[in-house]
Amino acid sequence: MAPVKAAQLIKGGSSKWIHETFSNRHDFAWQDGYGAFAVSKSNIPGVVDCIPKQREHHTAKTFQEEFVELLRRHEIDYEEKCLWD
Repeated sequence: MAPVKAAQLIKGGSSKWIHETFSNRHDFAWQDGYGAFAVSKSNIPGVVDCIPKQREHHTAKTFQEEFVELLRRHEIDYEEKCLWD
């Protein structure tokens, strides 16, 4: 499945669920766009191990800082002003 299709399905399905489940969250909306990074099969255990530690991890480094770091590390061109609108 193409990353754009996966993002569409995840964002669409979760938005529908949030609006149906939490009537007070009528203002919920995903931002435009998405980011996707591939992980090699040999690195899956390390990624799975990191997931439960995300809250603690992001006390030291924000999601935004980490995302920009990934973009730079992988030499992906981006415009800072377009990342968080």
